[in-house]
Amino acid sequence: MKTFDVIVIGAGAAGLFCAGTAGQLGKSVLLIDHAEHLGEKIRISGGGRCNFTNLHTSHQHFLSLNPHFVKSALARYSSSDFIALVKKYDIPFHEKHQGQLFCDESAKDIIQMLLSECQKGNVQIEHPIKVEQVESQDELWVVKTHHETFVAKNLVIATGGLPVPAIGASDFAMQIAKQFQIEVIEPRPALVPLAFTSQIFSAIEDFAGLSTKVSISSGHVKERYGKGSFLEDLLITHKGLSGPAVLQASSYWIEGQEIHISWTDQGALEDLLAQDNSRTKTVDQLLIEFLPARLAKEFAKQLGLHGKKWVEVSKKSRQNVIDLICHWHVKPAGTLGWNKAEVMLGGIDTKELDSKTLMSRKQSGLFFIGECVDVTGHLGGHNFQWAWSSGYACALSLL
Repeated sequence: MKTFDVIVIGAGAAGLFCAGTAGQLGKSVLLIDHAEHLGEKIRISGGGRCNFTNLHTSHQHFLSLNPHFVKSALARYSSSDFIALVKKYDIPFHEKHQGQLFCDESAKDIIQMLLSECQKGNVQIEHPIKVEQVESQDELWVVKTHHETFVAKNLVIATGGLPVPAIGASDFAMQIAKQFQIEVIEPRPALVPLAFTSQIFSAIEDFAGLSTKVSISSGHVKERYGKGSFLEDLLITHKGLSGPAVLQASSYWIEGQEIHISWTDQGALEDLLAQDNSRTKTVDQLLIEFLPARLAKEFAKQLGLHGKKWVEVSKKSRQNVIDLICHWHVKPAGTLGWNKAEVMLGGIDTKELDSKTLMSRKQSGLFFIGECVDVTGHLGGHNFQWAWSSGYACALSLL
């Protein structure tokens, strides 16, 4: 049996960063993963350019049953700290939208940087290797694989969540948690497109590919993760609704509930409709001021006002126009599932972990970091920042 100071299971963003940091702090580190190619989720993220952090990351950008849990790790290792590391490796990057930072060239630059950090820390990386059993013996952690058995005082679980099973996602972290009587919040897909069985448009395939900025909200302040409201782009697809607006709202949406969409600002719409020169325009023409032409025509048809001049529209029908465009309510049939989800909601219950160290309160030397924890970021690089921050906090705290 080979003995190390720490064994990290999972060579994704959090695992790679934690291993490299711990190694450079003088720990002997073994990093193991079942995948043939490391960092696959990093590689495919951000359209292959990896939205590796966000300039504005704060605890307000995360969902958790304990919204304060992320504060300590984020304070220890912020987005500016990771940006400094990226600059140190001369990786070119740019800000795309609302503080989102992407590589100019390829997500592989981030993977290579993390592997280089591991190399600096003399981290031993074993992959592809399958973990068959994890045991706690005499204050040590014993990890049995199909290859050999390893022992360490610290065990870090960084195996991520359930999204994108095609690249090896699994519930390994939750299985380990349950094995050692650590509570798990039931996981569900997040940052995921929403599907509809009802006809929200006359023929949704006719609108596939259409995108427009909306104000969207879902959830309720008294529910598990509260209520989320966003001003983002919505994308209509053959199966339903997607785009940044819907992905954000999906994290707060609960089965059976409606989502609420304002296709344009109500005040701006009312101002336009009140103008004298609006009287002779058709409803379609007025709505085109705020919506793509196809969508404007669709809503006019739904209201039975297609081709009708505004001066001919009754007071009640005028209010119906405002209600439909500014207070559109629709009930999704469900999400498109783990294959299309970007992240997992739920996971290891934060009340089971020390927020400063990420160590289990029940099992000394057992740590959980990254996506497997009940911490889920908004779209835009926040989830990667949680990987770096939680991995760093853990590395500093190893026994």
